[in-house]
Amino acid sequence: MTILAQPMTVLVALVVLATGCAPDARTGRDAGTDPGVAIGLPRAQADAEATEPPEPEPTPEPRGTEDWRVSRPSYRGEVAAYTTHASGVPGTQLGLKVSTTEGGWEAAAFRIGSYEGGTGAFVWESGFRRGRRQPAPRWSSYERRTVVAPWERDLTVDTSTWTPGFYVFRLRTDTGWETQVPYVVSSESARGTVALVAPVTTWQAYNEWGGYSLYAGANGDAPSHAVSFDRPYNGATGANDYRTAAIPVVVRAERTGVPLSYFTNVDLHTTPGALAGARGYVSMGHDEYWTNTMRDVVMGARDAGTNLAFLGANTMYWRIRLEPGSEGPARVVVGYRHSAHLDPLYAQGSVDATALFREPPVPRPEHDLLGMQYECYPVDADYVVATPGWWGFRGTGVRRGTHVHGLVGPEADRVYPDGRLPRPLQVLSHSPYSCRGVTTTTQSVYYTAGSGAGVFAAGTLRWGCAMVDRCERPLGARTLEFTRTVTGTLVTEFARGPVGTRHPAHDNVAQFDLSPVNTVPAS
Repeated sequence: MTILAQPMTVLVALVVLATGCAPDARTGRDAGTDPGVAIGLPRAQADAEATEPPEPEPTPEPRGTEDWRVSRPSYRGEVAAYTTHASGVPGTQLGLKVSTTEGGWEAAAFRIGSYEGGTGAFVWESGFRRGRRQPAPRWSSYERRTVVAPWERDLTVDTSTWTPGFYVFRLRTDTGWETQVPYVVSSESARGTVALVAPVTTWQAYNEWGGYSLYAGANGDAPSHAVSFDRPYNGATGANDYRTAAIPVVVRAERTGVPLSYFTNVDLHTTPGALAGARGYVSMGHDEYWTNTMRDVVMGARDAGTNLAFLGANTMYWRIRLEPGSEGPARVVVGYRHSAHLDPLYAQGSVDATALFREPPVPRPEHDLLGMQYECYPVDADYVVATPGWWGFRGTGVRRGTHVHGLVGPEADRVYPDGRLPRPLQVLSHSPYSCRGVTTTTQSVYYTAGSGAGVFAAGTLRWGCAMVDRCERPLGARTLEFTRTVTGTLVTEFARGPVGTRHPAHDNVAQFDLSPVNTVPAS
């Protein structure tokens, strides 16, 4: 057995700061069978001879670190892993499955947030584990080209002491190769909170681990018609844009100090009452793939007074279904993206057929919820302010015509002024660009619903990555501060209840030359 060249060590002081208690001194367990060292064990009991119990000590705030990031990413299978759940409430017994070409590995989990010292708080570590190479990818469905990793569970993580939030597992081999796995500890209720929702179905749709995604097939083969959560994300950091879209929103939202709750969009599908009583809902990043249930849950929340923010573009573009996998319900994303007519439900005219929401067999255009529709890729343009007095721009110093450098891209949305457009709707930005030889525009918008809810749609995929200036190209400090300020204002105002009652939208759609149909040729 190869011993770790640089084993993970956690100073007792760091554990105390990160958890508010000292770890249990467990010894004598074999590293290959120990289910993990839980952080957050009870404090030692007071001295039995004391005549009066001591005053309870205040629990220190967790200490932050950046140790959750990877410095030597594994791209060739040196280490890969996935969890048996994308999310779960505290107490979920979470399986971790790992494959490595190296002698051994260790895992640590961090809760992402706004902490003194860094953006991740250490909560758990596995200890050293002997490595093994797990079986090669296989198809669970030949017809739909669905790839799974038929791996055995390496350990079970008890999340009983974990608070709701966005988490990252960082795995490191004895030779220093690293990878990450995202996980959400879901809230049991969103009541009175702003709900942050991770779009995990979109992450999975783009996941090419094993050679197949909803977009591509290995060696020129056709793409999958269904993709599984029962496999790692491809690449060392995986999961499409969770680092550059979801995590920046989480950190900024936690910095506001308002009550928050956490979910994945799969949670909205499996628990339709998840958003009951929520004051706000935030879609974090690229949120393209929705079920009908997800859509109904979010629309129902809006109609009950929950404010909505869509911090991305190309949102709710494709309708999908969720099916069970080997690890439980809602583990397979079904989407006949390239061949909608091959979906067995398409010929039946079913509302659950996987196609664009705006197309047959049952058209439900996305802009009746978003206020906009996806129009074009690729896009690279400045965000041009049209309504500087909007309350969400407070503190940014923008004026009419201000250019926020490079904020629009690589996909963008536009207002389609037809009978389904929610009104009153206020155009906040109006940015011209050329897409595939056609001059068009993109917007960000705000509208208010009859319930008093306010709805903001950013209309660009760069909103999240701009908050940390880690987009596909540098955008600069001014763009970073703009997106951070607006996001903080949205979350803070959302937490006060239906924002439309305080800040009603002022309809200005007629001031802009906008076609009710897409004029850009399909790619």
